[in-house]
Amino acid sequence: MIKLRYICLTAAAALIVTLSSCSSTPTAENPSAPVASTPATEAVSNNSHTGHGSKEKININSAILSELDKFEAKLGIPALSNKIQASRPYGRPEDLVTKKVITQEQFDQIKDQVGVQEVVLTGEAKDVDYMSKLGLMKGHLLVAQELLDQNQPKQAEPHIGHPVEEIYVDVEDQLNERKVKEFKTTLVSLQDLLKSSPKDSKVKTNFTSSMQAVDGAIAALPEAQRSKPGFTLQVINELLDSANSEYGAAIANGKVTAPIEYQDSRGFVFYANELYKGISSQVAQADPEAHKAIDTSFAELIKVWPAAIPPAKAVKIPNDVTKLVKTIEENSQKVVDKSNTQAQR
Repeated sequence: MIKLRYICLTAAAALIVTLSSCSSTPTAENPSAPVASTPATEAVSNNSHTGHGSKEKININSAILSELDKFEAKLGIPALSNKIQASRPYGRPEDLVTKKVITQEQFDQIKDQVGVQEVVLTGEAKDVDYMSKLGLMKGHLLVAQELLDQNQPKQAEPHIGHPVEEIYVDVEDQLNERKVKEFKTTLVSLQDLLKSSPKDSKVKTNFTSSMQAVDGAIAALPEAQRSKPGFTLQVINELLDSANSEYGAAIANGKVTAPIEYQDSRGFVFYANELYKGISSQVAQADPEAHKAIDTSFAELIKVWPAAIPPAKAVKIPNDVTKLVKTIEENSQKVVDKSNTQAQR
């Protein structure tokens, strides 16, 4: 079973340009670094790319475990994410081979996706990144809540641990910038209590406080922005990209072999669906065909996770889930493009 992690985000800037062609993102952020003279909605990257259609490289010096899972899933190497993390820092991508993390043959399969440089997000891209990370926290907590309601505290604990152990550090600078009250302590207290006294009545109270803290951090973004289809669709696709990667790591030979990853993906998809419901009427008005495709694909996606406790046999193979996610991304892009065109008039 892959250890605690959450799936990393697709680069928000790349999503603005093309949701359908980019599927991975850098997670490092350096707010104090000078920003190049690029549009505020784009990420500034030192990695070289061939064009907008190319994939963002994953920064192996700073990527979270769930983002590194994409390499693990592609190469089929158990615990590869942890090995990459343990061998940091890297001066160049090829260090994965020189440090004997993977072989040259394996590196050749992923070299176009490996990077070591920093990325700075600005403008709307930064807001999408912020909202997406908090959305991942929300997804973890939603599935944890389901498991607690089913009296499964041991299964719930990793999903309470992920937000504080893996996500909080990546969003902490933005929380400070946006003057959001610190809530890492709240998450840690809940995790510790669940480990030591899972039946304590305070677990429910602390859980409510944790969920409220995440909701409060999300509310730091203006409601007008959070209700814009163009903005929300980018966040939704970040979450779905993460869910897609987690689901791929959870399934082997048609069976759910990694329950935690299955549950992670369930939480992300269900929260993404919740977000879409909030803007669906606007999307339907702006582009009825795109809405129909997105709505239908979400209905099929939801069926993949019949319950928080995974079934022995997977409802769909990862490739089928990827197709549904891609359909949502492609139709979301149509709406985003239309929204951007209207805004420029």
